[in-house]
Amino acid sequence: MTSHHCILLSAILFAYSGLLAQSDTLSPSVNGKYFDAVNKKASQLEQRLDKQSAKIITQFLKQENKLKRKLARKDSAAATAVFGDAKQRYDQLQQKLAGAEKLKQYIPSLDTLSSSLKFLEQNPQLMALAKDGPAKLKEAMSKVNGLQSRFQQAEEIKKFIRERKQYLKEQLGKLGVAKELKQLNKQVYYYSVQVNEYKQLLNDHKKAEQKAIELLSQTKLFKDFMRNNSQLASLFRLPGSSASNATGAASLAGLQTRAQVNNLVQQQIAAGGPNAQAQFSQNMQQAQSQLNELKNKLNKFGNSGGEDLDMPDGFKPNGQRTKSFFRRIELGANIQSQQSNGYFPVTSDIALTAGYKLNDNSMIGVGASYKMGWGENIRNIKITHQGIGLRSFIEWKLKGSFWLAGGYELNYRSGFQRIAELRDRSGWQESGLIGLSKVVDLRSKILKKTKVQLLWDFLSYRQVPKPAAILFRIGYVWR
Repeated sequence: MTSHHCILLSAILFAYSGLLAQSDTLSPSVNGKYFDAVNKKASQLEQRLDKQSAKIITQFLKQENKLKRKLARKDSAAATAVFGDAKQRYDQLQQKLAGAEKLKQYIPSLDTLSSSLKFLEQNPQLMALAKDGPAKLKEAMSKVNGLQSRFQQAEEIKKFIRERKQYLKEQLGKLGVAKELKQLNKQVYYYSVQVNEYKQLLNDHKKAEQKAIELLSQTKLFKDFMRNNSQLASLFRLPGSSASNATGAASLAGLQTRAQVNNLVQQQIAAGGPNAQAQFSQNMQQAQSQLNELKNKLNKFGNSGGEDLDMPDGFKPNGQRTKSFFRRIELGANIQSQQSNGYFPVTSDIALTAGYKLNDNSMIGVGASYKMGWGENIRNIKITHQGIGLRSFIEWKLKGSFWLAGGYELNYRSGFQRIAELRDRSGWQESGLIGLSKVVDLRSKILKKTKVQLLWDFLSYRQVPKPAAILFRIGYVWR
């Protein structure tokens, strides 16, 4: 293990032990909402993992059969030699997946959930009084254990596919058909990204989860329990754990302690002269920048844990493909105003939109607008209903924050009293729009982006009365 790895591990231990060293100020009373939240999250992720795992195995086997048929047309003996034991291999995988194995991979959020449930099982006095409290706790523990098993199964599937893909690459490469593995590589990539996406969802704590974990984290009982019983504690002894005195030297043999790291840093700064502190700060900033860059690369390639994805040349992953339908929906609102032109008063169109991301660079969507009139001018203000509008749109990313936007809209530009009046098709005007959008990201929990649009209505010239040909819209996106 290199010195850089030792320092990084020491930093992790320091941060974790610092978290556990908070003052004991509150005695918690965890109610059943926490168990309901954990149960629901674990159940949903378990179902999604089951679905994706079954899907990747089916897809991989289907692609193998396709390769076998193609090779058999050239050389049936070679096809039998390469794929003859495929069924046996897949049967062995299914048997391995059926066996319950302990999660070998460390997932911080899952470790916290599991440890908190085990802690409450041993300390029922910290749960709010409820008839179904123990039953809910037992059910939540079962679901979390099942989720741990599913994540371990996912790792076994990735291992199997990685080995199987390497075998096929070697065998088919000798026969000149290795290029057919490109589709398999794409499937493996998206599966790896999907599993990592589910791990990230574990960090999305609902209000009941967050409150319960915060309360537990403020008690000495829970801190001590985490030091001695968490999955992290089983990997290496945390400072202050009951077993650290007896086995600390053995478990951390060869690793630098936090004190040693601090002393080393102070010695280097002292020996460096008056400018050493500034130089140290600069080096730390550069190191942080490099770590962030590495993190972005890992996220970009699915955090595959070193898997050789061997992606086809020119393959650009679709970052939206692994997201659920609702997570690909972008909700927004926009407003546009236009001056009075003799036919229409000063009006504002207030619209709500819903866009669906086809990929990272394109989106389609629909919307509806309400047209509010303000009167002829500032001296004659009068609020009136000027109609409604229906919209459809599509956007393509050009470069940076600029997008090409297009759309087709129907606008009813007259006030109406009854829905039946809208059936008169002569009252509707068509709009064909094309233009540019500029998107500005906002650092807000509610409003994610500001979108400014400049659009040309190329169908406006044939409408009577003629609406404005140039439209300026400003909108906001909150998901």
